Amino acid sequence: MSTTESPQTVPDTARTASDQAVEETLEDYTLRFAPRSYRRWTPMVVATTALGGIAYMADFSIGAGIGLAHGTGNALVAIAVAAVVIFVTGFPLAYYGARYNIDLDLITRGSGFGYYGSVLTSVIFASFTFIFFALEGSIMAQGLRLGLGLPLWLGYAVSTLMVIPLVVYGMKALSRLQVWTTPIWLLLMVGPLVYLVAEDPGTVGRFLSYAGTDGDGAVSTASVMLGAGVCLSLIAQIGEQIDYLRFMPPRTEANRRAWWTAVVLAGPGWVLLGALKQAIGVFLAVYVLAEAGPAAAPEPIRQFRGAFDAMMPPWAVVPLAVVLVVISQIKINVTNAYSGSLAWTNAFTRVTRHYPGRMVFVLVNLAFALVLMEADMFSFLGGILGFYSNCAIAWVVTVATDIGINKYVLKLSPLQPEFRRGMLHAVNPVGVVAFVSASGLSIALYFHLFGDSLQPYSPVAAALIAFVVTPLAAVVTKGRYYLRRADDGIAEPLLDADGNPSAVILDCHVCRQPYERPDLAACVAHAGVVCSLCLSTDKTGEHVLPAAV
Repeated sequence: MSTTESPQTVPDTARTASDQAVEETLEDYTLRFAPRSYRRWTPMVVATTALGGIAYMADFSIGAGIGLAHGTGNALVAIAVAAVVIFVTGFPLAYYGARYNIDLDLITRGSGFGYYGSVLTSVIFASFTFIFFALEGSIMAQGLRLGLGLPLWLGYAVSTLMVIPLVVYGMKALSRLQVWTTPIWLLLMVGPLVYLVAEDPGTVGRFLSYAGTDGDGAVSTASVMLGAGVCLSLIAQIGEQIDYLRFMPPRTEANRRAWWTAVVLAGPGWVLLGALKQAIGVFLAVYVLAEAGPAAAPEPIRQFRGAFDAMMPPWAVVPLAVVLVVISQIKINVTNAYSGSLAWTNAFTRVTRHYPGRMVFVLVNLAFALVLMEADMFSFLGGILGFYSNCAIAWVVTVATDIGINKYVLKLSPLQPEFRRGMLHAVNPVGVVAFVSASGLSIALYFHLFGDSLQPYSPVAAALIAFVVTPLAAVVTKGRYYLRRADDGIAEPLLDADGNPSAVILDCHVCRQPYERPDLAACVAHAGVVCSLCLSTDKTGEHVLPAAV
């Protein structure tokens, strides 16, 4: 069924900048619902692609930093605590992204923040991507310095520029890259660890008994909370997982088991691999500590050089360590650059109602990352992550609570996610108030404004405040600020008989492109429908549906 003429019949002179912007988004569906016609990968291919980004080396540094400071016991408990929180909060977000084929920004809009309110969290997520791009780029530069003798400043530039060609083409190119490089990465990462444990079982005892530099090795609540706070800075990683999970095929009876397995493993399940890498980071740091010293032991290139040195001839040690670091950096930083560009584009387009092209923000994100690398962010990694984690926790817990409690328990938030302009209020106080109060108070705790004894508990405060205030705000507002209107003016059902987003095709009368039903809304001024991007870039609001009780 079509409401306007086919795009092939429209003269070139009628094409506008809006048309070109729309066409540019059709490689990776920036800012919009990912249609069924594009989602042709199997659940396992999507999961493998999503998990490919978990190859990053920062986990080894994060675990090593916590372990060297607080001891192995505190580090392992901190890693476990953070993993449980990340898994529990990531599950509802991953499910919504895979089930309804939208990214975390679009989920956030309809889960407590509103159409413009979620600009806040888009900036938080974009910051996450360039912070971790800078971290991974720093690790790669360390590897290039050790293996090729490149000065760090040049290594930073190389690690930044080399990912640009890989992020131009979106999901199609990234899926091939991640699937083909994952087996090599797994072999290089796991092989040395297995060899060390098998050849020298005493390494396990030394690892478990390591007391750290800041304590006597006993497990303490303060040390665990400080370590967990650093680990919880990774909570926003679920956003990058969803950037891939939104391309999951429809869930049916035939693929139900494979679908759920892929969503759980590649969604919240990413943290299981992440926690394992953090623990390995502690192990390797303790192993190389005597040789490398406390300053260099957290560097992954030093850790794996020491591990390879125990099992390889000398001539192969450095090349293998460099290959591992380079593969890991490429696998994660193409994801960081890709997801960051989506987040910046989302925020910019909503605020300005102009779509500048995703590649503009690929370059913006990489520029921010390069500045951080040149400023030697690696040396103050713990401070950056500890501060950032408060904002990330507040955001993710707010959205997860809105889905889990406000939607399914209180039933004050609409069960089906909504992201289209005109359907949502500009700002929803439920999510915005919960996020601002949780992040604000936890940051105050982090900077000792409530005393030194409470400072380690800032991540706990961020999570608890968001968890309590989100349903409380929904009850106080009676859910009035979720939907600006409940009817989008299209007679076709939004979901099919299996509960999947409908695959019915309609043509947007503004850009004259065909889209599936969930990406469209009726036009207030014309007898036709308008796609979500054309609604976002409508500067006058002439196509936007009015509010309706």
